[in-house]
Amino acid sequence: MDIEERQAEHIEYFVKQASALKGPALASVVVEATSHPSLFAFSEILAVGNVLELEGTESSVYLELLLTFAHGTWTEYKSIAERLPQMVPDQVLKLKQLTVLTLAESTKVLPYDLLMNELDVTNVRELEDFLINDCMYVGIVRGKLDQLRRCFEVQFAAGRDLRPGQLGSMLHTLTDWLTISDNLLISIKEKIKWADTMSEMGTKHKKEMEEKIEEVKKSMSFKADISYRGHEEMYPEPVGVMDFEEDRSRPKRRRHPHHPLG
Repeated sequence: MDIEERQAEHIEYFVKQASALKGPALASVVVEATSHPSLFAFSEILAVGNVLELEGTESSVYLELLLTFAHGTWTEYKSIAERLPQMVPDQVLKLKQLTVLTLAESTKVLPYDLLMNELDVTNVRELEDFLINDCMYVGIVRGKLDQLRRCFEVQFAAGRDLRPGQLGSMLHTLTDWLTISDNLLISIKEKIKWADTMSEMGTKHKKEMEEKIEEVKKSMSFKADISYRGHEEMYPEPVGVMDFEEDRSRPKRRRHPHHPLG
């Protein structure tokens, strides 16, 4: 079961909690949700009417905090930390985990220097421990630590909540991708058609050549037969010689002496 499937029941739980409470009472729900070790998606909670009603009230800081966990990063939080509630250690860890997911959206090779700067980590050992124990072991990312190149090669990263306007951008990207795919499909079909045509031409040419070869063979056979018959007519069987030889082999008749009459 992947990270998205595992957290589904937690999302359902917090949506029910948020739907049952109002105003300042929602503060505890926000803190609990943003501290939960297995929850990394918050858009469903943000969509609850009672949570949206916090805007413009004294408890609006909790709505802003929830928005930070849905779309923001650790660096972005630090720039507005003065007006937000103080975070507990579990929330700090969670937001840093989410920061790694955001960085992995734009590139699959994350330099150690970039990660240490974005996560406020002071040394490589601390960074690698965080990536192994708090990211890969938890299941939100998979990848390889390259100590020689000082980077984290991301193979998989769980998705975060869509930011405002991001859906439109994604739809535009998908539309472009579909257009490219359609053009590629047309090109492939044309190449297949060309290959089929060339194959048919090749088959036709082969058949024509075979027919020509057969015609040549028949022609040569016919000429050879005519030549042989002409030879027989020019040089008939030596019948006379054979008769002479047969005549020589016959025994000669003896002549009787001729006696005159009288």
